[in-house]
Amino acid sequence: MSDFDPGRRRFLGHLGLAGLGALGAGSLLGCASSASTSSGGGGSNGPVTVQSNLSSPQAKVAMEKIIETFNKQGKGSATLNTVAAETYRTQLPTYLTSANPPDLYTWYAGSVANDYASKGLLLDVSDVWQGLTDYPEALRTISTDASGKKVFVPMTNYWWGFFYRKSNFAKWGVQEPKTWTEFVALCQTLQGKGVPPIGIGLGDTPWVASAWFDYLNIRINGAPFHRELLAGKQRFDDPKVKAVFTRWREVLPYFDPKGKAYPFQEATAALLAGKTGMFLIGTFFADAAPKDALGDLDFFRFPIIDPAVPVAEEGPTDGFFASARTGNPTGTKALLSYLASAPAQEEYITHSSGIVLPANPKAKAADSPLVAKGKAMLDSAQELTQFFNRDSSDALQPTADTALTKFIDKPDQIDAILREWQAGAEKVFKG
Repeated sequence: MSDFDPGRRRFLGHLGLAGLGALGAGSLLGCASSASTSSGGGGSNGPVTVQSNLSSPQAKVAMEKIIETFNKQGKGSATLNTVAAETYRTQLPTYLTSANPPDLYTWYAGSVANDYASKGLLLDVSDVWQGLTDYPEALRTISTDASGKKVFVPMTNYWWGFFYRKSNFAKWGVQEPKTWTEFVALCQTLQGKGVPPIGIGLGDTPWVASAWFDYLNIRINGAPFHRELLAGKQRFDDPKVKAVFTRWREVLPYFDPKGKAYPFQEATAALLAGKTGMFLIGTFFADAAPKDALGDLDFFRFPIIDPAVPVAEEGPTDGFFASARTGNPTGTKALLSYLASAPAQEEYITHSSGIVLPANPKAKAADSPLVAKGKAMLDSAQELTQFFNRDSSDALQPTADTALTKFIDKPDQIDAILREWQAGAEKVFKG
């Protein structure tokens, strides 16, 4: 059995802390819509077509710069097609199974990539990995499918946390909480000052709510139970899961009531404008923020609820996989090798928000206290999770979207919601 066992999600247990020091951060969940080129695959002599969901302004520019630099090197050519993130997420299976698929795709490592690989849709890029000798074993593991082939090339890793503006916390006279009790007290204080304490952006990005479920579950029940639940080995109507929602219900009164109507990009704008106090989100949100606001951003880890539960953090890994039906496998692999290089990843960091940690151990991250703090948090975690759909599947994510948004609207119906969620999950697991 390989270290990557999708049935048990063993790969997460193998994400050692030594490897984490080299992991990076990226924003493979972009925002605004844009299209640069046609999306059809390139022929054996044509340019490599790259399908990207990095559509927030800074991330889009960063990808454009990388492709531009690659094209100038004379080792191949590529074109970039940028698609709105939510459109991309729903259309990815169609891209991969089309008669003329794009060659290369931005997406996720782990169970999602393995699922596509198991269907014969991804290119074996094991020979690309022969040149990535500096990459840590942790990244090799989550880039390997169940058959032992390398199907993914990581570029970045990022973290989740409660982000806030330092100037606003100072103005309000509040500090970062470390425990759940301190967190609830902070919410009460902010609400007393007329500020909606917790931002949320569920509009057309309902998956944002999954971060709350993930974190509450790993804080209350631990990462092993969380992985088993998302692998179909535990039930969503289990009393342990109900305990997650019971705890969550304690802070629902502190959520921004307007946040259910708009996506995370608008929730970001509300946070920056001081219309909300804090926002549980991944660092990709900063690609939708003005660069002059980045220096005022800080974050704190999701509060500890039970000190006896080993601390886990969400540390998703992003990068690229390629179509098994690419008409230009040589060119595609050449581009992948470049994207895995230190210069390419440093260029991405320079032109994106900079709140990133590169996957290549030789690449330099941005020299900022925020990045150093994020890296330290991931390095200190006893376990890592990826994110709901990355630890389960893209097919299971809609069941979470439905259950979690319904809970936020109707928190008195927890039992019924969990029964419905379990029924929906069983349909997914049974295929």
